[in-house]
Amino acid sequence: MKISVVGCGYLGAVHAASLVELGHQVVGVDVDERKVGALCQARSPFYEPGFQDLLEHSLASGRLSFTTDVGDAAGARVHFVCVGTPQKHGEYGADLQFVQAAAESLLPVLEAGELVAGKSTVPVGTAARLADMFGDKVPGALLAWNPEFLREGFAVRDTLHPDRLVYGLPSGADGDTARALLDEVYAPIVARGTPKVETDYATAEMVKTAANSFLATKISFINAMAELCEATGADVKLLADAIGYDDRIGRKFLDAGLGFGGGCLPKDIRAFMARAGELGADQALAFLREVDNINMRRRIRMVELAREVCDGSLLGKRVAVLGAAFKPDSDDIRDSPALNVAAQLQLQGAVVRVTDPAAGDNIRRSWPQLDVVDSAEEAAERADAVLVLTEWKQYKELDPTSFGRIVKQKRVLDGRNALDRDTWTAAGWSYRALGRRAG
Repeated sequence: MKISVVGCGYLGAVHAASLVELGHQVVGVDVDERKVGALCQARSPFYEPGFQDLLEHSLASGRLSFTTDVGDAAGARVHFVCVGTPQKHGEYGADLQFVQAAAESLLPVLEAGELVAGKSTVPVGTAARLADMFGDKVPGALLAWNPEFLREGFAVRDTLHPDRLVYGLPSGADGDTARALLDEVYAPIVARGTPKVETDYATAEMVKTAANSFLATKISFINAMAELCEATGADVKLLADAIGYDDRIGRKFLDAGLGFGGGCLPKDIRAFMARAGELGADQALAFLREVDNINMRRRIRMVELAREVCDGSLLGKRVAVLGAAFKPDSDDIRDSPALNVAAQLQLQGAVVRVTDPAAGDNIRRSWPQLDVVDSAEEAAERADAVLVLTEWKQYKELDPTSFGRIVKQKRVLDGRNALDRDTWTAAGWSYRALGRRAG
């Protein structure tokens, strides 16, 4: 099948290359000439484990191409919309201008019987509105909503081996046609017996935001417990272990620390609240405001903890920040808690050095005021305190004995509860972490 993918950012590029792996001929369309040029030359514009190899393999097959000309999407039986929906400036709501522009760009090439499949995370009601537009402009064209569930660091695996497929379908015969087309797109995945949920537009639109809201709530819950643990002397890591054995709760996403960031969870829960308000159901999601507040308080608390460790003042203190991406195995620095903390430390007079295994170039472009270095050792040279703010494997495996020879003061703040406290304290380090006693 010929398929087009409109929007070749993180979601779209991975989706396009993965569709080739599933046996299709794919054209990726994007307005960014530099991004398209890089992808055409098999250069990934972002860091994602496994994607570079997948991109090279898909391009070598001759069945993947990238272009800025949407006319090249003509003849595709399915058109995926994979553009971003960022938070509106100064508001909580989602900015849908890119989704609208992508949908309108398809009108000149769209034919009756072809399917537009939305993958972008959008507020409830967006799909129905777009379906009306396509129905008016291109009678016989179909729309489905097929939300994505990619985790950065696992995007290739999540695309090729998803834990479920969700189809938001129109009613009647159009729904049958749309279902058949999506089943053909995902034939190898469907054949494996992957769970499939077929539903209406509104439910499909809510699945991603509901999932992200639940995960955000779980993360903020354990971080709220961390606040109580600091007040009582309890240990949040042991608390999480204990309650995590309950299979109704589970241990995943119960790692207390600096909180969540990135391009999805923060903006998605805010957009969810905004849309609920527009629908007159704002009270249903009022709890998400506190989820967001707890998350932001973690960043403030980390700065306070750094000041405490540095004898009550950050002025002139050398601070090493290990990790800047919002999560490991990613170079994504959107709404990064680590970078927010680093900037606040610098504003309060600290001499900050930041390092990250993948995000260095992104930090230099977006945060030129920060001093970015290439290694943990360089960042920690003569440091008064070391902050581990992204739980990269490289940092978890640091040898605290040899690392201790580099710093001025053996003080480590474990912002992700990722280090072995006993190992570090045995090597002579003072250890502090959110929600845990000092070591």
